[in-house]
Amino acid sequence: MEKKWRWIAVLALFVTVVVAWFGLRPGATDLSAKTTPAAMPSARTEPDTVRYPDGAPQLTMIQSESIPSSPVPMSDLLSARVTYDEDVTAHIGVSFSGRIVAIKAAPGDLVKAGQVLAEIDSPDFGTANADLNKARADEERKRQVLERAKDLVPGEAIAAKDWEAAQADYAQARAETARAEQRLKNLNPHDVVVHGQRVSLASPMNGVVTERTATPALEVSPGLPAPLFVVTDPKRLWLMIDLPETLLGRIKLGSAVAVDSDAYPDEHFSAKIVQLGQVIDPNTRRAIVLARLNNAAAKLLPEMFVRVQVLQNSGAGVQVPNGAIVNQGINAFVFVQTASGEFHRRQVKLLTHGSDLSYVGEGLQGGERVVTKGALLLDAELSAHAGDKS
Repeated sequence: MEKKWRWIAVLALFVTVVVAWFGLRPGATDLSAKTTPAAMPSARTEPDTVRYPDGAPQLTMIQSESIPSSPVPMSDLLSARVTYDEDVTAHIGVSFSGRIVAIKAAPGDLVKAGQVLAEIDSPDFGTANADLNKARADEERKRQVLERAKDLVPGEAIAAKDWEAAQADYAQARAETARAEQRLKNLNPHDVVVHGQRVSLASPMNGVVTERTATPALEVSPGLPAPLFVVTDPKRLWLMIDLPETLLGRIKLGSAVAVDSDAYPDEHFSAKIVQLGQVIDPNTRRAIVLARLNNAAAKLLPEMFVRVQVLQNSGAGVQVPNGAIVNQGINAFVFVQTASGEFHRRQVKLLTHGSDLSYVGEGLQGGERVVTKGALLLDAELSAHAGDKS
């Protein structure tokens, strides 16, 4: 029994020596220091202010942007469709039957007023011209008969009934000539150039050919479902805005409209309200509001879909993304970069709150650098330090 306790004492002494040797050997303290990870630079905080030293990794997760002040829109983004401005658009068709024998213009061509777009062979004009010439010849013949009868009336060399018949025949001939002239005029209401039965279809205005259904040898008539040519001024377009009926009482003629298109994400266009909707669609509960679009560079095209905001006298504000806003109860805050690595939390008043963007009024000035990414990180820093102090 005594031998057993002796071996236990020896083993305990050996373990103690080994532990002491590993703890006291040179370099043991340095090794533990090398394996300890370096501490991340900490943020210094003051009430509503966060400061990071230069090179702090948190700065890579924060972005700020200088945002100017702009007019506050009446509502969130609305849908709109670009259409032709009918005040400067010509839908060119025909009022007669015939066949196209030559095409002189293609879509995209710039044309002048009076420039020939197509030539059409029309038997209708041939018949109408022949009828007019026959009527004029008959009128002239009956006029001469009337003149001869007139000379014979004083000497009673002609019966009264013959004199009356000559007068009636001449009146009928004049009426037939007028009818033939009117028919020819109805065939050619726009005074197109006609040579025999060959008609030159011309543009009535300066502009661009945007649509063409005319093709060689196409049979044309007044009942065609689409115009042969559409000529318009591409710098002037209309916007058909779908306006909810709840906003109809607030919108005003002459209000400015901001326009954005997916085709040109970095550009902004402008328009002006020229006509308010007169009918509510029973399915969508929306009215169509008409705006005239300024398209000086001719970038927007008819039938494009765009997003618009109606700008009225609702004051000015700073448009910020919703990710820049931190909500605490009923209060809203944004972070403003006041220096390199320094961010100040500021309480603001929201003028409008949209699905993606909001307008800020009190508490923020146009041109200040607003944190657009990383606002929640900064708010967490302030909350964490506030918790440590408490």
